[in-house]
Amino acid sequence: MTSIDAPDLFAQLRREPDVEAPELVAVDATDRLLLDEAADSLAAGPDAVAVVDDSHGALTLGAVVLHGAVSPRVTTDLLLGELALAANAERTGQAGTYRLLPLGPELVRGATTVLAKAPKGLDALRQLAEVVAADADPDVTLFVGGRVKHMTRAMNDVLAESFTEVRASLGRQKSRVLVARGPRADGASSFPHCREHTELGLTVCAHGAAFAGPKVDRGTQALLAVLAGAVPDAATALDLGCGTGVLATALAAARPGLRVLAVDQSAAAVASAQATAAANGLTDRVTVVRDDAGSSIPEGTVDLVVCNPPFHAGVAVDETVAHRLFEGAARVLRPGGEMWCVFNSHLPHRQALTRIVGPTRQVTRNPTFTVTASTRR
Repeated sequence: MTSIDAPDLFAQLRREPDVEAPELVAVDATDRLLLDEAADSLAAGPDAVAVVDDSHGALTLGAVVLHGAVSPRVTTDLLLGELALAANAERTGQAGTYRLLPLGPELVRGATTVLAKAPKGLDALRQLAEVVAADADPDVTLFVGGRVKHMTRAMNDVLAESFTEVRASLGRQKSRVLVARGPRADGASSFPHCREHTELGLTVCAHGAAFAGPKVDRGTQALLAVLAGAVPDAATALDLGCGTGVLATALAAARPGLRVLAVDQSAAAVASAQATAAANGLTDRVTVVRDDAGSSIPEGTVDLVVCNPPFHAGVAVDETVAHRLFEGAARVLRPGGEMWCVFNSHLPHRQALTRIVGPTRQVTRNPTFTVTASTRR
Protein backbone atom coordinates (compact mmCIF):
# COMPACT_ATOMS: atom_id res chain seq x y z
CA MET A 1 0.00 0.00 0.00
CA THR A 2 1.26 3.48 -0.86
CA SER A 3 2.31 5.84 1.92
CA ILE A 4 0.38 8.80 0.52
CA ASP A 5 -2.30 10.13 2.88
CA ALA A 6 -5.79 11.45 2.18
CA PRO A 7 -4.96 15.18 2.26
CA ASP A 8 -2.13 14.69 -0.23
CA LEU A 9 -4.30 12.61 -2.57
CA PHE A 10 -7.44 14.71 -2.37
CA ALA A 11 -5.56 18.00 -2.81
CA GLN A 12 -4.55 16.84 -6.30
CA LEU A 13 -8.06 16.08 -7.55
CA ARG A 14 -9.88 18.42 -9.94
CA ARG A 15 -13.34 18.54 -11.53
CA GLU A 16 -12.14 19.26 -15.07
CA PRO A 17 -13.48 18.77 -17.70
CA ASP A 18 -16.68 19.01 -15.66
CA VAL A 19 -18.28 22.33 -14.75
CA GLU A 20 -16.17 24.46 -12.43
CA ALA A 21 -17.92 26.80 -9.98
CA PRO A 22 -17.12 28.14 -6.49
CA GLU A 23 -19.71 25.89 -4.81
CA LEU A 24 -18.72 22.75 -6.73
CA VAL A 25 -15.84 20.56 -5.51
CA ALA A 26 -13.97 17.47 -6.71
CA VAL A 27 -13.93 15.85 -3.25
CA ASP A 28 -16.64 16.29 -0.64
CA ALA A 29 -17.44 15.13 2.89
CA THR A 30 -19.52 12.25 1.52
CA ASP A 31 -16.51 10.81 -0.34
CA ARG A 32 -14.45 10.91 2.84
CA LEU A 33 -17.18 9.38 5.01
CA LEU A 34 -17.85 6.58 2.53
CA LEU A 35 -14.18 5.59 2.47
CA ASP A 36 -13.98 5.67 6.27
CA GLU A 37 -17.16 3.64 6.77
CA ALA A 38 -16.02 1.03 4.24
CA ALA A 39 -12.43 0.77 5.50
CA ASP A 40 -12.82 -2.63 7.19
CA SER A 41 -14.76 -4.08 4.27
CA LEU A 42 -12.15 -2.83 1.80
CA ALA A 43 -9.33 -4.33 3.87
CA ALA A 44 -11.12 -7.71 4.01
CA GLY A 45 -11.58 -7.95 0.24
CA PRO A 46 -9.32 -5.52 -1.63
CA ASP A 47 -9.69 -7.41 -4.91
CA ALA A 48 -13.51 -7.54 -4.80
CA VAL A 49 -14.48 -3.86 -4.95
CA ALA A 50 -16.97 -2.03 -7.18
CA VAL A 51 -17.58 1.72 -7.29
CA VAL A 52 -20.75 3.35 -8.61
CA ASP A 53 -21.12 6.99 -9.66
CA ASP A 54 -17.80 8.24 -8.36
CA SER A 55 -18.25 11.93 -9.13
CA HIS A 56 -14.66 12.79 -10.04
CA GLY A 57 -12.45 9.96 -8.78
CA ALA A 58 -12.21 10.43 -5.02
CA LEU A 59 -13.87 7.10 -4.22
CA THR A 60 -11.98 5.02 -6.78
CA LEU A 61 -8.59 6.57 -6.18
CA GLY A 62 -9.17 6.71 -2.44
CA ALA A 63 -10.00 2.99 -2.39
CA VAL A 64 -6.84 2.21 -4.39
CA VAL A 65 -4.35 4.58 -2.79
CA LEU A 66 -5.59 4.70 0.80
CA HIS A 67 -7.09 1.22 1.22
CA GLY A 68 -5.17 -0.99 -1.20
CA ALA A 69 -8.08 -1.89 -3.48
CA VAL A 70 -6.89 -3.94 -6.45
CA SER A 71 -8.33 -3.09 -9.87
CA PRO A 72 -11.75 -1.95 -8.64
CA ARG A 73 -14.56 -2.11 -11.19
CA VAL A 74 -16.09 1.33 -11.75
CA THR A 75 -19.18 2.70 -13.43
CA THR A 76 -19.93 6.40 -13.73
CA ASP A 77 -23.20 7.44 -15.29
CA LEU A 78 -22.03 10.86 -16.46
CA LEU A 79 -19.29 10.96 -19.08
CA LEU A 80 -17.77 14.12 -17.60
CA GLY A 81 -17.34 12.31 -14.29
CA GLU A 82 -15.67 9.42 -16.10
CA LEU A 83 -13.31 11.80 -17.89
CA ALA A 84 -12.54 13.62 -14.62
CA LEU A 85 -11.71 10.28 -12.99
CA ALA A 86 -9.31 9.47 -15.84
CA ALA A 87 -7.65 12.88 -15.61
CA ASN A 88 -7.29 12.61 -11.83
CA ALA A 89 -5.88 9.08 -12.11
CA GLU A 90 -3.27 10.37 -14.55
CA ARG A 91 -2.52 13.36 -12.33
CA THR A 92 -1.97 11.18 -9.25
CA GLY A 93 0.00 8.44 -11.00
CA GLN A 94 -2.87 5.92 -10.77
CA ALA A 95 -3.78 5.48 -14.45
CA GLY A 96 -4.68 1.88 -15.21
CA THR A 97 -5.51 0.97 -11.61
CA TYR A 98 -9.27 0.53 -12.21
CA ARG A 99 -11.61 -0.97 -14.84
CA LEU A 100 -14.61 0.82 -16.37
CA LEU A 101 -17.77 -1.24 -16.87
CA PRO A 102 -21.47 -0.46 -17.39
CA LEU A 103 -23.95 -0.87 -14.55
CA GLY A 104 -24.81 -4.56 -14.74
CA PRO A 105 -23.85 -8.07 -13.64
CA GLU A 106 -20.17 -7.91 -14.66
CA LEU A 107 -19.62 -4.76 -12.62
CA VAL A 108 -20.57 -6.39 -9.31
CA ARG A 109 -20.08 -10.12 -9.89
CA GLY A 110 -18.17 -11.49 -6.87
CA ALA A 111 -17.87 -8.05 -5.25
CA THR A 112 -17.86 -7.95 -1.46
CA THR A 113 -17.71 -4.14 -1.21
CA VAL A 114 -19.72 -1.70 -3.33
CA LEU A 115 -19.24 2.04 -2.82
CA ALA A 116 -21.84 4.38 -4.29
CA LYS A 117 -22.75 8.04 -4.21
CA ALA A 118 -26.48 8.36 -3.55
CA PRO A 119 -28.33 9.16 -6.78
CA LYS A 120 -30.91 11.93 -6.99
CA GLY A 121 -33.83 9.62 -7.75
CA LEU A 122 -35.24 6.56 -6.01
CA ASP A 123 -35.44 4.59 -9.26
CA ALA A 124 -31.69 4.98 -9.78
CA LEU A 125 -31.11 3.68 -6.26
CA ARG A 126 -33.57 0.84 -6.87
CA GLN A 127 -31.77 -0.26 -10.04
CA LEU A 128 -28.40 -0.14 -8.27
CA ALA A 129 -29.74 -2.21 -5.36
CA GLU A 130 -31.31 -4.76 -7.71
CA VAL A 131 -28.08 -5.20 -9.67
CA VAL A 132 -25.95 -5.60 -6.53
CA ALA A 133 -28.40 -7.98 -4.84
CA ALA A 134 -28.73 -10.16 -7.94
CA ASP A 135 -25.08 -10.53 -8.92
CA ALA A 136 -22.65 -9.54 -6.15
CA ASP A 137 -21.17 -11.93 -3.58
CA PRO A 138 -23.77 -13.14 -1.02
CA ASP A 139 -21.63 -11.46 1.67
CA VAL A 140 -21.56 -8.11 -0.15
CA THR A 141 -21.88 -4.84 1.74
CA LEU A 142 -23.32 -1.90 -0.18
CA PHE A 143 -22.34 1.57 1.09
CA VAL A 144 -24.44 4.44 -0.26
CA GLY A 145 -23.39 7.93 0.82
CA GLY A 146 -24.97 11.33 0.40
CA ARG A 147 -25.61 14.72 1.90
CA VAL A 148 -28.10 14.47 4.77
CA LYS A 149 -30.37 17.14 3.27
CA HIS A 150 -30.82 15.02 0.14
CA MET A 151 -31.41 11.70 1.91
CA THR A 152 -34.85 10.44 2.92
CA ARG A 153 -36.36 7.50 4.76
CA ALA A 154 -37.64 6.29 1.39
CA MET A 155 -34.03 5.45 0.45
CA ASN A 156 -33.87 2.98 3.34
CA ASP A 157 -37.15 1.46 2.16
CA VAL A 158 -35.87 1.08 -1.40
CA LEU A 159 -32.69 -0.65 -0.22
CA ALA A 160 -34.80 -2.91 2.02
CA GLU A 161 -36.57 -4.20 -1.09
CA SER A 162 -33.29 -5.85 -2.12
CA PHE A 163 -31.46 -6.37 1.22
CA THR A 164 -32.44 -7.89 4.54
CA GLU A 165 -30.40 -5.45 6.65
CA VAL A 166 -30.23 -1.68 6.15
CA ARG A 167 -28.77 0.77 8.64
CA ALA A 168 -27.60 4.36 8.63
CA SER A 169 -24.23 5.56 9.84
CA LEU A 170 -23.82 8.47 12.19
CA GLY A 171 -23.82 11.78 10.37
CA ARG A 172 -20.57 13.66 9.82
CA GLN A 173 -20.10 17.05 8.21
CA LYS A 174 -23.71 16.93 6.99
CA SER A 175 -23.18 13.58 5.25
CA ARG A 176 -24.42 10.07 6.04
CA VAL A 177 -23.93 6.55 4.69
CA LEU A 178 -26.59 3.86 4.31
CA VAL A 179 -25.17 0.35 4.74
CA ALA A 180 -27.01 -2.61 3.21
CA ARG A 181 -26.26 -6.31 3.70
CA GLY A 182 -27.97 -9.64 3.07
CA PRO A 183 -28.99 -9.49 -0.59
CA ARG A 184 -32.40 -10.89 -1.47
CA ALA A 185 -31.65 -12.99 -4.57
CA ASP A 186 -35.00 -12.37 -6.28
CA GLY A 187 -33.72 -12.28 -9.85
CA ALA A 188 -32.40 -9.78 -12.37
CA SER A 189 -33.04 -6.05 -12.47
CA SER A 190 -36.55 -4.91 -13.41
CA PHE A 191 -35.22 -2.07 -15.59
CA PRO A 192 -35.83 -0.50 -18.02
CA HIS A 193 -39.37 0.50 -17.09
CA CYS A 194 -41.59 1.31 -20.08
CA ARG A 195 -44.86 3.26 -20.36
CA GLU A 196 -47.19 3.74 -23.31
CA HIS A 197 -48.30 7.33 -23.95
CA THR A 198 -51.32 6.96 -26.23
CA GLU A 199 -51.77 10.73 -26.52
CA LEU A 200 -48.32 10.96 -28.11
CA GLY A 201 -48.38 7.65 -29.96
CA LEU A 202 -45.11 6.72 -28.20
CA THR A 203 -43.81 4.20 -25.70
CA VAL A 204 -41.12 5.64 -23.41
CA CYS A 205 -38.54 3.43 -21.65
CA ALA A 206 -36.22 4.46 -18.83
CA HIS A 207 -33.39 3.09 -16.77
CA GLY A 208 -33.23 4.22 -13.17
CA ALA A 209 -31.00 7.29 -13.49
CA ALA A 210 -32.76 8.73 -16.56
CA PHE A 211 -34.43 12.10 -16.00
CA ALA A 212 -38.24 11.88 -15.59
CA GLY A 213 -38.25 8.09 -15.88
CA PRO A 214 -40.81 6.72 -18.36
CA LYS A 215 -42.92 9.87 -17.96
CA VAL A 216 -42.77 12.77 -20.42
CA ASP A 217 -41.83 15.90 -18.47
CA ARG A 218 -43.72 19.14 -19.04
CA GLY A 219 -40.82 20.88 -20.74
CA THR A 220 -40.55 18.11 -23.32
CA GLN A 221 -44.33 18.25 -23.78
CA ALA A 222 -44.08 21.98 -24.52
CA LEU A 223 -41.44 21.39 -27.18
CA LEU A 224 -43.31 18.42 -28.67
CA ALA A 225 -46.38 20.62 -29.12
CA VAL A 226 -44.55 22.87 -31.62
CA LEU A 227 -42.05 20.42 -33.08
CA ALA A 228 -43.88 20.12 -36.41
CA GLY A 229 -42.81 23.69 -37.23
CA ALA A 230 -39.11 23.08 -36.55
CA VAL A 231 -37.18 23.25 -39.84
CA PRO A 232 -39.71 21.14 -41.83
CA ASP A 233 -37.22 20.48 -44.65
CA ALA A 234 -34.40 19.30 -42.34
CA ALA A 235 -32.48 16.25 -43.51
CA THR A 236 -30.58 15.65 -40.25
CA ALA A 237 -31.72 16.34 -36.68
CA LEU A 238 -29.94 16.01 -33.34
CA ASP A 239 -31.60 15.50 -29.96
CA LEU A 240 -28.93 17.09 -27.76
CA GLY A 241 -29.00 15.82 -24.18
CA CYS A 242 -31.60 13.31 -25.28
CA GLY A 243 -32.61 11.79 -21.94
CA THR A 244 -35.02 8.94 -22.66
CA GLY A 245 -35.07 9.87 -26.37
CA VAL A 246 -38.63 11.20 -26.53
CA LEU A 247 -37.82 14.09 -28.87
CA ALA A 248 -35.61 11.97 -31.14
CA THR A 249 -38.22 9.22 -31.36
CA ALA A 250 -41.05 11.67 -31.99
CA LEU A 251 -39.10 13.32 -34.81
CA ALA A 252 -38.25 9.98 -36.42
CA ALA A 253 -41.86 8.80 -36.18
CA ALA A 254 -43.27 12.00 -37.69
CA ARG A 255 -40.68 12.47 -40.46
CA PRO A 256 -39.78 9.22 -42.24
CA GLY A 257 -37.10 10.89 -44.39
CA LEU A 258 -35.26 12.48 -41.47
CA ARG A 259 -31.95 11.14 -40.17
CA VAL A 260 -32.14 11.44 -36.37
CA LEU A 261 -29.21 11.43 -33.95
CA ALA A 262 -29.51 11.43 -30.17
CA VAL A 263 -26.67 12.07 -27.73
CA ASP A 264 -26.32 12.35 -23.97
CA GLN A 265 -23.43 12.15 -21.51
CA SER A 266 -25.50 9.90 -19.21
CA ALA A 267 -25.07 6.16 -19.74
CA ALA A 268 -28.55 5.61 -18.28
CA ALA A 269 -30.01 8.12 -20.73
CA VAL A 270 -28.30 6.48 -23.71
CA ALA A 271 -29.55 3.03 -22.69
CA SER A 272 -33.02 4.50 -22.15
CA ALA A 273 -33.11 6.27 -25.52
CA GLN A 274 -32.02 3.06 -27.24
CA ALA A 275 -34.79 1.17 -25.44
CA THR A 276 -37.35 3.86 -26.38
CA ALA A 277 -36.36 3.71 -30.05
CA ALA A 278 -36.62 -0.09 -29.95
CA ALA A 279 -40.03 -0.03 -28.25
CA ASN A 280 -41.32 2.17 -31.09
CA GLY A 281 -39.72 0.13 -33.88
CA LEU A 282 -37.32 2.93 -34.82
CA THR A 283 -33.84 1.53 -34.12
CA ASP A 284 -33.01 1.85 -37.81
CA ARG A 285 -33.95 5.54 -37.78
CA VAL A 286 -32.54 6.76 -34.47
CA THR A 287 -28.81 6.56 -33.70
CA VAL A 288 -27.94 7.02 -30.02
CA VAL A 289 -24.42 7.88 -28.81
CA ARG A 290 -22.92 8.73 -25.43
CA ASP A 291 -20.86 11.89 -25.77
CA ASP A 292 -20.23 15.32 -24.29
CA ALA A 293 -22.49 17.98 -25.83
CA GLY A 294 -22.43 16.56 -29.36
CA SER A 295 -18.65 16.12 -29.47
CA SER A 296 -19.01 12.99 -31.62
CA ILE A 297 -20.93 14.87 -34.34
CA PRO A 298 -18.90 16.48 -37.16
CA GLU A 299 -18.94 20.26 -37.27
CA GLY A 300 -21.60 21.92 -39.44
CA THR A 301 -23.50 18.75 -40.40
CA VAL A 302 -26.90 19.15 -38.68
CA ASP A 303 -29.97 21.07 -39.87
CA LEU A 304 -32.00 20.94 -36.66
CA VAL A 305 -31.03 20.61 -33.00
CA VAL A 306 -33.72 20.04 -30.36
CA CYS A 307 -32.86 20.38 -26.68
CA ASN A 308 -34.43 20.35 -23.24
CA PRO A 309 -31.29 21.32 -21.28
CA PRO A 310 -30.64 20.56 -17.60
CA PHE A 311 -30.17 23.29 -15.03
CA HIS A 312 -28.45 21.20 -12.35
CA ALA A 313 -24.88 20.03 -11.86
CA GLY A 314 -25.54 17.01 -9.67
CA VAL A 315 -27.85 18.38 -6.97
CA ALA A 316 -26.57 21.96 -7.26
CA VAL A 317 -28.62 24.41 -9.32
CA ASP A 318 -26.41 25.91 -12.02
CA GLU A 319 -28.09 27.47 -15.05
CA THR A 320 -24.77 27.67 -16.90
CA VAL A 321 -24.58 23.88 -17.37
CA ALA A 322 -26.87 24.42 -20.36
CA HIS A 323 -24.27 26.65 -22.03
CA ARG A 324 -22.12 23.60 -22.81
CA LEU A 325 -25.02 22.22 -24.86
CA PHE A 326 -25.60 25.57 -26.57
CA GLU A 327 -21.92 25.65 -27.56
CA GLY A 328 -22.23 22.09 -28.88
CA ALA A 329 -25.28 23.05 -30.94
CA ALA A 330 -23.48 26.05 -32.41
CA ARG A 331 -20.62 23.79 -33.48
CA VAL A 332 -22.68 21.05 -35.16
CA LEU A 333 -25.31 23.22 -36.88
CA ARG A 334 -24.94 24.20 -40.50
CA PRO A 335 -25.11 27.93 -41.21
CA GLY A 336 -28.83 28.71 -41.30
CA GLY A 337 -29.68 25.61 -39.25
CA GLU A 338 -31.79 26.06 -36.14
CA MET A 339 -31.71 25.06 -32.48
CA TRP A 340 -35.14 24.63 -30.90
CA CYS A 341 -34.83 24.79 -27.12
CA VAL A 342 -37.27 24.61 -24.18
CA PHE A 343 -36.42 25.98 -20.73
CA ASN A 344 -37.98 27.36 -17.58
CA SER A 345 -39.33 30.81 -18.39
CA HIS A 346 -37.47 32.54 -15.55
CA LEU A 347 -34.06 31.47 -16.86
CA PRO A 348 -32.01 33.95 -18.99
CA HIS A 349 -31.31 31.36 -21.69
CA ARG A 350 -32.58 33.47 -24.58
CA GLN A 351 -29.72 35.93 -24.17
CA ALA A 352 -27.21 33.08 -23.91
CA LEU A 353 -28.63 31.39 -27.01
CA THR A 354 -28.39 34.62 -28.99
CA ARG A 355 -24.78 35.09 -27.92
CA ILE A 356 -23.67 31.50 -28.45
CA VAL A 357 -25.81 30.17 -31.32
CA GLY A 358 -27.30 33.15 -33.14
CA PRO A 359 -30.45 35.29 -33.50
CA THR A 360 -33.14 33.79 -31.27
CA ARG A 361 -36.91 34.17 -31.53
CA GLN A 362 -39.62 33.08 -29.14
CA VAL A 363 -41.82 30.29 -30.51
CA THR A 364 -44.15 29.95 -27.52
CA ARG A 365 -44.20 30.91 -23.87
CA ASN A 366 -46.26 30.31 -20.75
CA PRO A 367 -45.56 31.12 -17.09
CA THR A 368 -43.55 27.89 -16.74
CA PHE A 369 -41.82 27.14 -20.05
CA THR A 370 -40.47 29.02 -23.05
CA VAL A 371 -39.61 27.51 -26.44
CA THR A 372 -37.16 29.40 -28.65
CA ALA A 373 -35.63 28.90 -32.08
CA SER A 374 -32.05 30.09 -32.66
CA THR A 375 -30.59 30.40 -36.17
CA ARG A 376 -26.94 29.56 -36.64
CA ARG A 377 -25.09 32.54 -38.07
